Amino acid sequence: MTRVRDFDDRPAFDDPPAEVIAEAAGAFGLLASSARLHIVWALAQGESDVTGLAERVGGALPAVSQHLTKLKLAGLVRSRREGRRQVYFVDDPDIVAVVRLLVGRLAERADQQPARRLRGAGA
Repeated sequence: MTRVRDFDDRPAFDDPPAEVIAEAAGAFGLLASSARLHIVWALAQGESDVTGLAERVGGALPAVSQHLTKLKLAGLVRSRREGRRQVYFVDDPDIVAVVRLLVGRLAERADQQPARRLRGAGA
């Protein structure tokens, strides 16, 4: 890792290896979809099957299933069989923490200042 200083000469964080940056970008890329972010948010609150997730996030069952497949392939979501149902959950406390922090803070801001939005954010 490379130690760098901030522009005002304060100590800054070490630069992580390129592979770590690429992995983080991939995770953020998957979470850039509002549907997938909503699914991960819901699963961060507790496990669910695809039917429950579709009802909660307001998506069509096949679309939610496709999003879950992408999230599983990326290792952001896992599943287990419970009888005939497949139950999904987030098994990475770091992903849960990041999603809860960002979405929670933005929700707090929206409550305080409804007109404020992130620059470049879609509708």
